[in-house]
Amino acid sequence: MTKENVIELAKQMIAAPSCCAPLKAATQAWLDALGTDKEKELARKLVEELEGDVTDIDHLVAFAHSDIAVQYFGVEGQKKFAAHADELKASGAKFCDCGACTPGLEILKNKPLILD
Repeated sequence: MTKENVIELAKQMIAAPSCCAPLKAATQAWLDALGTDKEKELARKLVEELEGDVTDIDHLVAFAHSDIAVQYFGVEGQKKFAAHADELKASGAKFCDCGACTPGLEILKNKPLILD
């Protein structure tokens, strides 16, 4: 993994519909700061945001079975989402597999590339 790979992961993450606004903002701020004296500071903020936003499997399952998920996805969508979350957990997954969490987790695994 290279820093360039992390940059590409960041771009994938913010393009995902599941990427929340605060994570999108922190990621874009870091991308905009690449090569400047603000880069390391904004990399730390990005890592902090990722640590709070990448969803572990237990929180994903709880959300998938909640009334809030019904509000987001409708009854049928929530049922499909809950089934997916349950299958994901049963398969041994430790984290959400959405388009934001998957690259976000990879960025966290490689955070020394942007922090050092």
